[in-house]
Amino acid sequence: MYWKRTRSEFECAKGEGNRRALRALVRRGAIPGLLAYAGGNPVGWCSLEPRSRFTALERSRILAPVDDAEVWSVPCFFVARGWRRRGVTVALLKAAAKHAAARGATMIEGYPTAPKRGALADAFAWTGIVGAFEKAGFREVARRSPTRPIMRRRVRAAR
Repeated sequence: MYWKRTRSEFECAKGEGNRRALRALVRRGAIPGLLAYAGGNPVGWCSLEPRSRFTALERSRILAPVDDAEVWSVPCFFVARGWRRRGVTVALLKAAAKHAAARGATMIEGYPTAPKRGALADAFAWTGIVGAFEKAGFREVARRSPTRPIMRRRVRAAR
């Protein structure tokens, strides 16, 4: 819900309030993201919808639209601790591209973290990391901050 609400709305609803809001979206039939499973158990999740549904992106100077293209956005991830660094994010990104294309998208983008140097603590990787995006076929198209590129992948819309 971080990307779907204003900062004050998100902070006021932190915790259970945001969980309830996400559940309400799903109950209304929205698909706000994708789950990754291993052995029937959920191990990861990514947020995925048309960019226009993420109000925080619309207000960001650093992540402002690159052009007028209609894109789908993958702004955040969660991967269970025991499944990190095992390709779950890459698999989610590939599935996100297929999911978006099946719904008519021609472009998908994300906003990973590019650490200045050294390893990145897991707590700061919730928007993904550049290497995972590259492995899933994304390329950098803009960078208005040293640590936050905008990466895109063209997809073939289903007919």
